Amino acid sequence: MSKYFHSLSQTPHRLKSRMLATWTPDQEVNQVRLRSGADMKRKLRWFDLVSLGVGGMLGVGVFVTTGPVARDISGPAVFISYMVAGFSALLSSLCYTEFSVNVPVAGGAFSYLRVTFGEFIGYFGGANILLEYVLSNAAVARSFTEYTCTAFGVSDPNAWRIKVNGLENGYNELDFPAVALVLLLTLCLCHSTKESSMLNLVMTVFHVIFFGFVIIAGFSNGDGAKALVEPRGLTPYGVRGVVNGAAVVYFSYIGYDTVSTLAEEIQNPSFSLPVGIIGSVSVVSVLYCLMSLVLCLMVPYNEISKSASYAVAFRKIGWGWGGNVVGAGASLGIVASLLVAMLGQARYLCVIGRARLVPSWLAKVHPSTGTPLNATLFLGICTASIALFTDLEIVMELISLGTLCVFYLVANALIYRKYTLTGQNSPLHTLSFLALLSSSALAFSLWWKLNKPWWGLLLSLAITIAVTVFFQYHTSLLSSTANKNLLAPIPSTWSVPFMPWPTAISVFLNVFLTTTLKKLSFQRFAIWTCLVTLFYVLYGVHRTYEAEEMGRDRVEFVESHVTTSRVQPEMLDNVQMVVP
Repeated sequence: MSKYFHSLSQTPHRLKSRMLATWTPDQEVNQVRLRSGADMKRKLRWFDLVSLGVGGMLGVGVFVTTGPVARDISGPAVFISYMVAGFSALLSSLCYTEFSVNVPVAGGAFSYLRVTFGEFIGYFGGANILLEYVLSNAAVARSFTEYTCTAFGVSDPNAWRIKVNGLENGYNELDFPAVALVLLLTLCLCHSTKESSMLNLVMTVFHVIFFGFVIIAGFSNGDGAKALVEPRGLTPYGVRGVVNGAAVVYFSYIGYDTVSTLAEEIQNPSFSLPVGIIGSVSVVSVLYCLMSLVLCLMVPYNEISKSASYAVAFRKIGWGWGGNVVGAGASLGIVASLLVAMLGQARYLCVIGRARLVPSWLAKVHPSTGTPLNATLFLGICTASIALFTDLEIVMELISLGTLCVFYLVANALIYRKYTLTGQNSPLHTLSFLALLSSSALAFSLWWKLNKPWWGLLLSLAITIAVTVFFQYHTSLLSSTANKNLLAPIPSTWSVPFMPWPTAISVFLNVFLTTTLKKLSFQRFAIWTCLVTLFYVLYGVHRTYEAEEMGRDRVEFVESHVTTSRVQPEMLDNVQMVVP
């Protein structure tokens, strides 16, 4: 205990030493990864990634968020909300793709932010990703119970839940089927990644066929004039409702970033990762738009059920058997999406454990299965605990806020890495551009939210375009000079086209969509931010300081890798930290 209090007394010095400390991509790939003991097994190919990405997103979005958003936020224009969110997600996926090809480790956003902006930003991004995964998985597991009820012909979606008097509303309906599903999938993921991928592939194929059935049946039985025009028109809540809906349905695109966390388990990652990430986002965006449109064609938006929306919609058009089929298909899709999301969350926690920001036992990879066993079990138990009692509406917007925050940070990190760390721009110039870009996006967003005159929107948009054009012009001049002096940056294996525009638009959209969320979401997000920062100050920074600066991990590190014969002890002398 006295040692811990001594460590706390050195907190300011340790924060100064560690908060901005980074690893190079080479160290992240070849040295930090070795802390897990055994390697993860490279068995996945590009079609595995596409199916994992599609399977991971489909069950979440359509079956969980579409009904509530169409009824209360966007109206029949919910399909436009999906278009806006899908475009933003596609831009973010480009950022993830370039990072994942050049830093092919299982840490996803955590690793990308850590090699760019330092330890604390990486930790903050990783903590938010984990929050997003655990909460969304719990919410999706509860939706599984609702749709399974309809598959068996039970009219009340809450029939299989146990209501407990005395608990606060929203936490008083215990969902044991959701808990059982989460624990069963946890055991499956502990066994093997490849077998889990094959199970997902089979479920995803059936799921896409089922989607085709719903889309064809919906268009065949829907009445566009009655459903889209008669109640209050296409946009009953106005353009703002469409945009606000886009921020909420962004929750639906959780899943494609899981593909990037599988980088250590992929054959030929430089080819498979771009195909898997971009391909899955594109396919899912089209399906989301069609599925949300047919829901509003079948039933007027103000009559859509918030729970098991599609199954109830089929019953309302007289297809009782169709409601059972939808319940079964939706349940299958939810299982597939939950499987993929739980696959990704464990890999995030595993890599954060390698960095010693959480207890190191969470980083261990089982030598026979090649899976992060401890991280999988720990997060499975956490997800099951939340799924037992927490209602979807309580977590949905908080999930979207955390997702948008991380995607915003990754887009900024890619610009900084591309133009400063591997380019010729000074840090001050790039950071100034990022600050102006975010400021103009925030000004536009607040002007929109406060319903101010249109000229303010145009001015903010003009400033955003102007600073991006100036930055592009300045960097092109530097590149021309570097080419003449034979100092051109080393090209990456895969690069986002038309830089910096896709990333700049991604930053703008993420800021804009974030500001459309409700005040309560920001309050809950602030509480979470305080908690994770406190954990970093009281535990994380001291553990990483002792591991990296004082060398207390050295004995463990050497013993582990002499045993596995994958690295020589003398190689450890070359490990150096980079502090910008």
